Amino acid sequence: MGLCSCCCRCLEILCAILLPPLGVCLRHGCCSMEFWISVLLTILGYLPGVLYAAYVICSVDPDRVRRRDDDYIYVA
Repeated sequence: MGLCSCCCRCLEILCAILLPPLGVCLRHGCCSMEFWISVLLTILGYLPGVLYAAYVICSVDPDRVRRRDDDYIYVA
């Protein structure tokens, strides 16, 4: 992990503490499921929003590959 990557992650965590959906938006984008869950939890309560945002920023990989139904390999 380089210096820039570490600084970006620290900035995202700081944004997540101040405004949880903003930190998630910087990491995952504003059209992701993680962002909308963060918005909902922040509306329901500030602390659940902060905890979820910190979890998503630290442990969920934004570059993960999402599988679709047509990606399955059928073996006969």
